[in-house]
Amino acid sequence: MNVSSAVVLVRGLVKEHGLGQSRVRAVDEVDLEVPEGQTLAVMGPSGCGKSTLLHLLGGLERPSGGEVWLAGQRIDGWSERALARLRRRSLGFVFQAFHLMEELSAAENVELPALLAGRSRRQARRRASFLLERVGLSGRARHLPSELSGGQRQRVAIARALANDPLVVLADEPTGNLDSAATLDVLRIFEELRAAGQTLVVVTHDERVAASADRLVSMRDGMFVDDTRLAGTGTGRLGDLIGLEG
Repeated sequence: MNVSSAVVLVRGLVKEHGLGQSRVRAVDEVDLEVPEGQTLAVMGPSGCGKSTLLHLLGGLERPSGGEVWLAGQRIDGWSERALARLRRRSLGFVFQAFHLMEELSAAENVELPALLAGRSRRQARRRASFLLERVGLSGRARHLPSELSGGQRQRVAIARALANDPLVVLADEPTGNLDSAATLDVLRIFEELRAAGQTLVVVTHDERVAASADRLVSMRDGMFVDDTRLAGTGTGRLGDLIGLEG
């Protein structure tokens, strides 16, 4: 396998928790390759290791064994400082619980990653304005998270994830706290990102989210048990899902 041919690549990835007889393998000898522009969904029962896998891909946790590569660079041995810089500049994160800064407005939340990455305030503000318009929230730019619905907060979180034009967006149960209407709003945004060539890795329990991906990996007990290329993905499939909701 050519490490330069994929945006994300892992080999023999292992993550263990605990010691001695209480040791548990959350991720067990996983191999994965995600080419540029692919939307990958990871599904499985609670506790199967899918969120741990996502954290390993994003450098939020360190593997117990194996290799993690991003855009041709092996990152599993990098220092915490180097990993933090990588996350700021090359990765976008979307979480179930949103993780917005409650004292900052929607626009300021989206600006923050760009400022941390060294962009000027003017650049950060321009980028935030563009992204909030892209997710349909230009009219809510000055609102605090407490003044937004759950679906609106998640759209702000997606805009924030895109602030530095990341190589990969990693999303952990992005619709887990949303109702059906807000879920469809997020699905529309993910479909637009997929069509624009954004690489996405999405951990989800939601079959609607999984069905909108290019590829579905199923996990159980820390291992992949199925890897399926999905036919008919994209706008047509999303249209079918919206039709079912209607």
